[in-house]
Amino acid sequence: MRHSTTHSESPIVSWYRGLFMHMPCMDSLDVLEETLIGVDQNGTIASILSPTADNYQQTLQMVRQNGSLQQMTPRQLMIPGLTDLHVHAPQWPQLGMALHLPLQDWLERYTFPLEARYSDLDFARQVYASLVSTLLANGTTTAMYFATLHEEATELLASTCLELGQRAHVGRVAMDHAGQCPDYYRDADARAAIAASERSIRAIRGLDNNRSALVKPVITPRFIPSCTNELLTGLGELASDTHCHVQTHCSESDWEHDHVLQRLGKSDTQALADFGLLTRHTVLAHSNFISDHDMALIHEAGGGIAHCPLSNSYFANSVFPLRRALQKSLRVGLGTDIAGGHSASMFDSCQHAVAVSRLLESGVDTRLPTTERGSSASRIDFLEAFHLATAGGAEVLDNPTGSFQVGRQFDALLLDLDNPDNRLDEFQHAASWEDLLGCIIHNAQPCNMQQVWVAGHCVAAGSGDGFARS
Repeated sequence: MRHSTTHSESPIVSWYRGLFMHMPCMDSLDVLEETLIGVDQNGTIASILSPTADNYQQTLQMVRQNGSLQQMTPRQLMIPGLTDLHVHAPQWPQLGMALHLPLQDWLERYTFPLEARYSDLDFARQVYASLVSTLLANGTTTAMYFATLHEEATELLASTCLELGQRAHVGRVAMDHAGQCPDYYRDADARAAIAASERSIRAIRGLDNNRSALVKPVITPRFIPSCTNELLTGLGELASDTHCHVQTHCSESDWEHDHVLQRLGKSDTQALADFGLLTRHTVLAHSNFISDHDMALIHEAGGGIAHCPLSNSYFANSVFPLRRALQKSLRVGLGTDIAGGHSASMFDSCQHAVAVSRLLESGVDTRLPTTERGSSASRIDFLEAFHLATAGGAEVLDNPTGSFQVGRQFDALLLDLDNPDNRLDEFQHAASWEDLLGCIIHNAQPCNMQQVWVAGHCVAAGSGDGFARS
């Protein structure tokens, strides 16, 4: 890294000094020791000074004197904020519930009845405040949300994210297929669904306190089975007209993948492309059954994939070929898939991404010879998972977050290794920075997250003493 990097069109209002870890690139961990980072009034990183920079000592003395310095203790460090690319916000009350059921039964018996309740705004308000607060406490500074088909509740979710300070992408779910959606919970027809989606986009963009577009609207066909061809065509046209992000499920399970092949004679990916729904701003959740041809389509369009390793273990009948996707230069991040995934922690998503990649590589059927049991060279490690949860997820959304670089937004977590409820200080003397980060990813809890920032604003704080006195 360069010794000194500075650029700002706005005055710097806050300085942070201490240990920073990030992975702008997947191939190496970048560690910034005793570094000064200056953040301007727009929440943008405006200056990064290493201890060897010519103006380091002068700047340090100045910011100490004017009171703008926040100094980390020897047992604290910062990492970039975490990005969750796939959250079903209305499913928060059923977290961990009925995961033993097949996906279709889980949806019909639990999920659809729950989502239908969000016509009650008092219920929605309570759930969404709890969800967003919990995600922020877990270090999720950016989330991509499926809402419900209710316009007012979807706008309420966007407003909740703004009120609590979370960077978010929020989508009103569109679903009109009478053969695949219950009568009590579906759009009346394609025309009504498209009109409601368009109104939702305008409403979120027009929120009074959303001038900086901290929260963005998302066009959200639930998945191809729940949508008629007319609706999918109309949403593709809406995506072209509004330049909105698009999110949907893609080839998640045997059932979904085969349904689309039988109905349309093509893969999910090809169908979405033909409907105009595969763009640079598209995020495809799961994508477990995509072929090399599908990967080429996604790469050509510039779309991204939300890899959801935990929920895939319950509902997907497969493991996403993450290593193969990365080798083909696809943009990939991680998702919790609440509530198909029962954890709100992106650190847990990192752990599960590593675990399932190793299962894919080694295989699980011991009746087969070792050489025939798995898919060779499929594993990833915790560093690569950390990149996907930070810079990788940010890149999928084209967000200026995910790393500590001048011009990026200051979305960050202050981690305290010496919290009395979960002591990580024994790892302070790990043999390498990589070992320390690995211990954090596998052991840190919300109590270790002393402060959380989005766009330079502290949006969550732990119960400890915070920064050292400067």
